[in-house]
Amino acid sequence: MKTLWLDTIDSTNSEALRRLPDLPSCTVLAAREQTAGRGQRGNTWFSEPGKNLTFSIVLKFGPGAVSARDAHYLNCLASLSVVSLLDSFGIRSQIKWPNDIYVGKRKICGMLLENTLCTTGLAASVIGIGLNVNQTAFPRLANATSVALELGQVQPMEWDLAQTLECLLRLFEERLPLLSSPEGRQELMADYTARLFQKDVPAPYRDLLQDREFTGVIEGVEPDGRLRVRDAEGGKRFFRFKEISYLL
Repeated sequence: MKTLWLDTIDSTNSEALRRLPDLPSCTVLAAREQTAGRGQRGNTWFSEPGKNLTFSIVLKFGPGAVSARDAHYLNCLASLSVVSLLDSFGIRSQIKWPNDIYVGKRKICGMLLENTLCTTGLAASVIGIGLNVNQTAFPRLANATSVALELGQVQPMEWDLAQTLECLLRLFEERLPLLSSPEGRQELMADYTARLFQKDVPAPYRDLLQDREFTGVIEGVEPDGRLRVRDAEGGKRFFRFKEISYLL
């Protein structure tokens, strides 16, 4: 993968989308400072300049290589890459469906995937990742954490961001070929499901379509990417993105 470092940019995803026609597949745009980082649900992603990893991976696909139905496997790929990186640091993390990474009940990484389609499926994907590395204070976020906080490091001892990104991208590349076959995608989903946050644990949620709270148990993810939750009465509920909220 080729990484292009940018000193200051509004958002690496926005810049990748602007430059998408000219960027080869497996190009990575990394920013030392983002002024308007974007997250899920239209949220902003705030990161202290020079402290964390904020980057976007550009993937381009041949005709029919990845169907629109299978786009959720990109969540599996990206999430598992971050989880594996944190494992290598001795930090145990889990995946809050679809692609936030939590240590305990504190968020250490967020992602924003933006796909473009063609008649045969996915044409390209921009995978934006924000990983908290050296930041130790989060005045705007009550439940955030970082690599430095989890490992108890005190400034000025800091992780080298370029080396950390290189390690993460290597883990991403190792799993990338799994997208190309049904067996590979099954492996991605099995590994992803095993690391799901609150899996098999009764917990409170809000059904955003019905605007009701309920207690449920996450059982897994359907082949189409929907989250499968068993409610207190034993019924199965299925949720797409923005249809369920975790009550932490």
